[in-house]
Amino acid sequence: MNLQENANAPSPTRRRMLSASAGVAGAIAMSALPAVASAAGGTAAHSASEHQRNGSYVKTRDGTEIYFKDWGTGTPVVFSHGWPLSADAWDPQMLFLVNQGYRVIAHDRRGHGRSGQPSAGNDMDTYADDLAAVLDALDVRNAMLVGHSTGGGEVAHYIGRHGSKRVAKAVLIGAVPPQMVKSATHPGGLPMSVFDGIRDGVAANRSQFYLDLATPFYGFNRPNAKVSQGLVQDFWRQGMQGSIKGQYECIKQFSEVDYTEDLKKMDMPTLILHGDDDQIVPIDDSARLSAKLVKHATLKVYPGAPHGMCSTHVAEVNADLLAFLKG
Repeated sequence: MNLQENANAPSPTRRRMLSASAGVAGAIAMSALPAVASAAGGTAAHSASEHQRNGSYVKTRDGTEIYFKDWGTGTPVVFSHGWPLSADAWDPQMLFLVNQGYRVIAHDRRGHGRSGQPSAGNDMDTYADDLAAVLDALDVRNAMLVGHSTGGGEVAHYIGRHGSKRVAKAVLIGAVPPQMVKSATHPGGLPMSVFDGIRDGVAANRSQFYLDLATPFYGFNRPNAKVSQGLVQDFWRQGMQGSIKGQYECIKQFSEVDYTEDLKKMDMPTLILHGDDDQIVPIDDSARLSAKLVKHATLKVYPGAPHGMCSTHVAEVNADLLAFLKG
């Protein structure tokens, strides 16, 4: 599947959508972040008494219900997904680790998947607070936090904002930190026009945009790539399950937030995994920089791997997560 082959006599809007999607594949990489005020007029500090656990949902302070999966027992591993996906993106890792005797937990970010779709609070401060609400509600301790793309920003910002009292280890996979957009402090970042193109694509026809984005996301536009229509369709399914408003506002969050100070506060052993053919979050301006900012970081580069490496390189990612857990 090639994005250009799918466009027959594209209109200017269509060409802009495809350009954003293939340029950095829309740089969108399930990504992440800037801090804004919550629905209550400020950011919410969560504690076990400020939200309720009701079945597979945690209710946050502003009333938003956050869906989560919680399987198994043992050392907890908590997953944060990328944009525009849901906790389902982690199914291969969760199934593997729960069968290895670990407790695995993953939630749908607000505005994504099965979680609530509030009009307000679609910002990284609130995303981090929502993760804190889940960890508090489930009384998670000594966890390994794992974040992909935007979820990597969420993990870093959670630690920067809430500390590491519940965290023993961290893993960032294809993650957006330190910052995606080009700025004075990150001159190698992507131009704002890339993210404006993503916004245009989501607003005009997010269904087609997500179908197109799946191709570079999984590296299916590379020579000799083994294309999985199942992955393409599941990417579309997860994306369309969420709120267009929440996903649209999340674009600002994964592109403009600067995680530099969050990364500096990560004082636990941290594994950074990244493909060197990531068309969404280029490795040189993300993982290689993050590895220099995190105190106890180990960077492992996957040659030729795409952004969606957790789905295309399942055996390798699972093995690295297990080894890091046991190490």
